[in-house]
Amino acid sequence: MRAVRIGTRGSKLALYQAYHIADLLKNTGLESEIVIIDTKGDQILDVSIAKIGSKGVFTEELEDQLSSGKIDIAVHSAKDMQSSLPEGFEIIAFTEREKVNDIILSHSADIDYKDSSKPLLLGTSSTRRVATLKHYYPHIKTVEVRGNLQTRIAKMESGVCDALLLAYAGAHRMEYDHLIRHELSLDEFTPAVGQGSIAVEAANTLDKEIREKIILACHHEETGYRLNAERSYLRVLEGGCSIPVFALAEVEGEDVQLKGGIVSLDGQERIIHHVSGPKKEADRLGIELADAVLNSGGDRILREIKAEIKK
Repeated sequence: MRAVRIGTRGSKLALYQAYHIADLLKNTGLESEIVIIDTKGDQILDVSIAKIGSKGVFTEELEDQLSSGKIDIAVHSAKDMQSSLPEGFEIIAFTEREKVNDIILSHSADIDYKDSSKPLLLGTSSTRRVATLKHYYPHIKTVEVRGNLQTRIAKMESGVCDALLLAYAGAHRMEYDHLIRHELSLDEFTPAVGQGSIAVEAANTLDKEIREKIILACHHEETGYRLNAERSYLRVLEGGCSIPVFALAEVEGEDVQLKGGIVSLDGQERIIHHVSGPKKEADRLGIELADAVLNSGGDRILREIKAEIKK
């Protein structure tokens, strides 16, 4: 069987993830090669993701290569995947999930985000994190910091911000654990959908035998149930990188516990609900959660957010 061509973005973190998939494939006897592809989100760093257009900002170019057959699979951070894929594409595997928490990372050990008497400037590119900070810690100021992890750290070191607000998974994979100053509460900072897992995307024309071997090598069943529930919720809300929605599913025995919600851009309103049910019905649970959030005022908040983004 020929080598599986793995498409990836070119950052150190993206390459780490691609080589992780390559290692998983090798464990089941599949050879692979890495193909680096630049995406719109990598090329445009001086404009917020919301202004670029959040759908497919990190995936569109990889999907072009999938459809042309130049690559067999594309590897993404699951949290970067749009809620609905273009026709002809599917996520065939989610890797076992890393710790899902957001973290504060800094060279300074004197970072106390709860002390309102101390000024603190955090760098982040996430509307969810900014809105959550406004809700719980309005004394904290934020600045837009985009780029790969090393670029963001360099900006922090140059004085753009005091610390960075990031996902634990990326910092851990890049071995920056020694700079983690705070691991943030999941109750307050409920993560983005898919945070902590790697997604493997393919065109539906991929050879069936290769497809099944990739699934066997890479897919983690429990993570799959969790992300199916979260992504079903996101799909109803049509959430992308620019919409501050959040969800987290946990598997307990044969059931899924799913919580999620939405926060207004100014942080004044935060709606969160919880649903549970059989893990085999993960998709339905996501829809149930979305209906609860929308019916509790989330529909109005969502309209307001989308109107603000269009300005």
